[in-house]
Amino acid sequence: MFSQSKAGQVAWKAAIAVLAGSSLLLAACSRQADTAQAGAAAGPVEGGTLVYLEQQAHTNLYPPAGGFYPNGGVLNQITDKLTYQDPKTLEIQPWIAESWTVNADATEYSFKLRPGVTFSDGTPLDAAAVARNFDTYGLGNKALKQPVSEVINNYERSEVVDPLTVKFFFRKPSPGFLQGTSVIGSGLVSPATLDRPFEELGDATRIIGSGPFVVASETLGKELVLKVRKDYAWGPAKLAHQGRARLDEVKFIVTPEDSVRIGALLAGQAGLIRQIQAYDEKRVEDQKFSIYAPPTRGVNNSVAIRPDNALVADLKVRQALLHGTNAKEIVETLFSPRYPQARSVIASTAAGFVDLSAKLAYDEAKAKQLLDEAGWTLGANGLRQKDGRDFVLSTYESLPQPQNKETLQLVAQQWARIGVKLNVLSGDAGSRAVDTLDPDKTGVLPGMVGRADPDVIKSNYYPTNRNVLLQKGGVSQKVKSFEDTRLNGLFDAIAAETDAARRLALAGEVQNYLIDQAYVIPIFEEPQAFAGAGWVRDVGFEAVGRPSFYSTWLARR
Repeated sequence: MFSQSKAGQVAWKAAIAVLAGSSLLLAACSRQADTAQAGAAAGPVEGGTLVYLEQQAHTNLYPPAGGFYPNGGVLNQITDKLTYQDPKTLEIQPWIAESWTVNADATEYSFKLRPGVTFSDGTPLDAAAVARNFDTYGLGNKALKQPVSEVINNYERSEVVDPLTVKFFFRKPSPGFLQGTSVIGSGLVSPATLDRPFEELGDATRIIGSGPFVVASETLGKELVLKVRKDYAWGPAKLAHQGRARLDEVKFIVTPEDSVRIGALLAGQAGLIRQIQAYDEKRVEDQKFSIYAPPTRGVNNSVAIRPDNALVADLKVRQALLHGTNAKEIVETLFSPRYPQARSVIASTAAGFVDLSAKLAYDEAKAKQLLDEAGWTLGANGLRQKDGRDFVLSTYESLPQPQNKETLQLVAQQWARIGVKLNVLSGDAGSRAVDTLDPDKTGVLPGMVGRADPDVIKSNYYPTNRNVLLQKGGVSQKVKSFEDTRLNGLFDAIAAETDAARRLALAGEVQNYLIDQAYVIPIFEEPQAFAGAGWVRDVGFEAVGRPSFYSTWLARR
C-alpha cells in the first residue's frame, strides 16, 4: 500500500531532472563546501539557497486566507505581524508594535509602532497602514470581495492617533484580538496590496509585505522564489537572531507526490519538505534526517456531521456514528506517535482543553443499539434502512490533511460494521467546493483548524466563519433550516468574555456540547509534519506549525 509505484519512480526521476536543470542543486551554494559538522561548529552563516518542497500550491494570499497551510507558509516569510506569539510559552511579545494597552473590558486596544519600518515597495509601515489593514480584516471590503478575518470579533473601527500610534475600537469585548494580531491571518501588507481585488491576490508577486523575504518570481502552481530583503531590521524583539534573514533565497517547489518529496530530500536536492507521511518517518530518520512535527493547537482532525442532512438529523443516529468510530484503530493503523489520538474537539495542547475521552469511547454494540432505537433496521443488503431508504452518506477527501483518504476509508469500514455506508469521493476541486456546501450531497465533512486561542472553536463552527455544520447565516447551496442558537451563544460568549478563567470554562462547555450533540467526531491531534536535512539549521515554526525561515541557515557541507 505504501511502496513507491512505477509512476512515482518516473515522477521522482523527472523531478530530480527538473531540480538539476533549474540549477536548484543545493551543492551550487558556494557556502556548502565543508561537512555539516564543520559548518555547525562555525556557527550560523549568511547565504545560500534553501529548496523547500511543498505538497500543494498556494491559493489566495489575502492574509485572512492564510489558514490554508501552503498559503501560510508563504505569508509567514513575506509579512510581519503587530505582535509575535512565542511558540513555546504562547506569550504575546512585541514585533512591529513596541508596546500596547488594552482597556478593562477589551473594547479598546492601542498600539505604539516601531519607527523606520517599511514595506518592500518603500512605503512606510505606519499607523495609517496598520489601520487600513485591520479595517479591511475586521470589516471586509465588499467592493473588492475581501472577506472578514475569522480571528477578529466585534470590530468597529480604527483611529490613527499619531504617525506611530493606532487605536482600535470594538462594539463588544474582544479578548482574543491581541492574540489575533500575532496570527498568519493578520499579516501586514501594503496599501497597494489592499487596493487589489481578492481574485488578484493569488499571484504572490502582487503581495507586498514588510517581511524578511520578498517575492522575486513565481510560476503559478509550480515554483515560487523568495529573495532576502537585505535592509530588514525589525524581527520579533525577543528573538536571538536580529537583522536580515540568514538565507539569500528560498525556492518553493510544488511537489504533490510523497515519494518525489522524500526522494529529493534523501538525494540532497531539497533541504526541507512539508507533509511527510507517518509511514515514511522511520525511513527518513534511519538515514539521519530530522522530523519536525510542531502542534497546531486547534480543532483536531475530525469528521463533522451535518444535521441538515435528514439521515443524521436524529441525535441518536449521530451518536451511533460517533460510537461506531474507532479513533484508536485509525491512529494505530495509519499514523505514528506524533499524531496523538484525539481526546476532545481541540488538541490537548490547546487553551481550554478538557479531556472527553469517556464520551468518545468506541462501542460498536452501543452504536447498533442507538440505530435500532432510531428506527434504522438492518436490511438484507447489510445496510440500515428506514422508510424504504438505505443509510448511505458521502464525503470528500481533504487533500491538505495527512492520509485523509485512507482515514475516511477506514471510517467507512468501521461504519459498515454497524450498517452504514460512507462513500469517500475524490472529485475535482470545483465539484468538491460546490457539493460540500450541500449537506444532502456531503453529509459529513473532514476538517481541522489551527490557532492557539479558544476562539479557534468558533472559527470552525460559527455560521459566519468556516461554518462546517452549515448553519443558517453562512454560505450554502440552499436555504438552510438547521440552526443551534445555544451553540452559537456559547461561541459569542467565548469571543466576548474578558475574564480569562471564565473564557476557558466556556471553551470547555462548548467542547462538551459539541460532543453531547454528536456534531463532531474527533480522530487525532494533527501536527504539521516536515522532514529536513541535517545541514539545514534553525528552522522555526510559529505557534500553530507554519515554517519560518527568518533564522534558518545552511551548514557548510
